[in-house]
Amino acid sequence: MTLLNISKMGHPVLRQIAASVSDPTSTEIRELVENMVETMTEAGGTGIAAPQVFESKRIFVFFVSEDRANAEAERMGISIEGEAAVPLTVLVNPEIDFIGNQIDESWEGCLSIPGLMGKVPRHRSIRYRGLGLDGKLIEREATGFHARVVQHEYDHLNGVLYPERMTDIKSLIFSSEVGYQKADE
Repeated sequence: MTLLNISKMGHPVLRQIAASVSDPTSTEIRELVENMVETMTEAGGTGIAAPQVFESKRIFVFFVSEDRANAEAERMGISIEGEAAVPLTVLVNPEIDFIGNQIDESWEGCLSIPGLMGKVPRHRSIRYRGLGLDGKLIEREATGFHARVVQHEYDHLNGVLYPERMTDIKSLIFSSEVGYQKADE
């Protein structure tokens, strides 16, 4: 496996609509995904999309730790019974449908925008589907942090970075300063 360079905000690859993958079972795609997982892990991320490693392909990987999911759910006052942790998931050619109209605003960071965080509104609940590396369909419903991570990574496939989703640019801050924000922010 190889650690890949991460594209940073301003690079054109992050503005492109990523191309569909014709064969998710190919050796090329499997190797790309293995390298993406290693890169995400090394960088301390919870997800990474192919455009973030200079590959304009409709692929992303993510996981949700139980601790992170529970902390976010508690902070937002929502219940995520039975859905807290999500194992490492690979989605090729994903699609998202929103469930309901409930929007939550919470802090997000991005490996392509190191050192910054912003408050981003996202749908609380979604349904998503995509192909795994075996070519089989993966379909899930997600709520809370799980839904937020999937929406964030999906945006990368459409050339969108989280600051474009923010409603108040004043909430764009250095990650080191998040602890100074009021609990209700």
